[in-house]
Amino acid sequence: MSHDRAAGVPDRDPAPADALARLHLRGAIFLRGEYTEGWSYVSLPAHDAATLLHPGSSRVILFHVVAAGRCWIETGHERHWAEAGDVVVLPYGDEHRMGGVVAAEAVSVVTLIAPPPWAHMPVIRHGHGGERTDLVCGYLACDDPLFDPRLRAFPPVFVVRPPAGPARDWVRASIEYAADQTAPVTTHKIEGPSELPELLLREVLKLHLAGAPAAPTGWMAALRDPVLAPPLAAVHAAPERKWAVADLARIAGVSATALDDRFREVLGVAPIRYLTGWRMHVAEDLLTGSDLGIAAVARRVGYESEEAFSRAFKRRHGHAPSLWRTGG
Repeated sequence: MSHDRAAGVPDRDPAPADALARLHLRGAIFLRGEYTEGWSYVSLPAHDAATLLHPGSSRVILFHVVAAGRCWIETGHERHWAEAGDVVVLPYGDEHRMGGVVAAEAVSVVTLIAPPPWAHMPVIRHGHGGERTDLVCGYLACDDPLFDPRLRAFPPVFVVRPPAGPARDWVRASIEYAADQTAPVTTHKIEGPSELPELLLREVLKLHLAGAPAAPTGWMAALRDPVLAPPLAAVHAAPERKWAVADLARIAGVSATALDDRFREVLGVAPIRYLTGWRMHVAEDLLTGSDLGIAAVARRVGYESEEAFSRAFKRRHGHAPSLWRTGG
């Protein structure tokens, strides 16, 4: 299969509000962090975080709004950077590391915060007294397949950068209001305006999904489709693999012809065309939010050479990856 081909994904719906509005989300702002350079911490494992924040859930969606400063986050080997006004999303609540610009030894977050019950919103203060980074952190629980870690509809972590203007101002004002309104209601529980964290996540996902291949409503339907869900999960988990339609058909348990028909019916594209579009989507996230070089991004999304990746990327965006990354 040649990787050097036009992405060719169809026109995308830039506002998947209807599909996202159907998500049933439950959550809140739960802490603020004031970190001074240098600093770094390791979070709780996903299940432990869910047990602490939303008992009864196996996983929660975590998000961090950067109110001031600059920081990085990583769940594996890919480091993503975020700055004031950005929103960091961990759709599966994966264990992660965060830190600042100055290198520092990572400490466990459990050493930085007292265990619940909390009489007021916890505030973490940690670091060595240098420049400060402020974070507002929240969580949401959702049973929708969109956040099923087995499907991996999203990368384990991504950074959304709302465009300057009303969108960025709204994120800042909303999160400040939600944090200010969060207060204890009993000796064992703190509460705040849950609608704002829910609305924030919907708006952030809307911005993120604007770059996803195929119409978001069709894409969400595909995640629930018994034929399409398994091959989509495979492609999302390993976009770098040299997938052929026959490979995906075996995973789906149907013939190659039946899989092709189902892709076209639900997503409006052939399987390999979807694969190419998804690779470009992953590449956009990595170029925007990570410090990986162009060659590393190319390998991460299945291109054997930086040149082939650059040609495919330029056909989609009109710019080479390096220029696109810098806003050129």
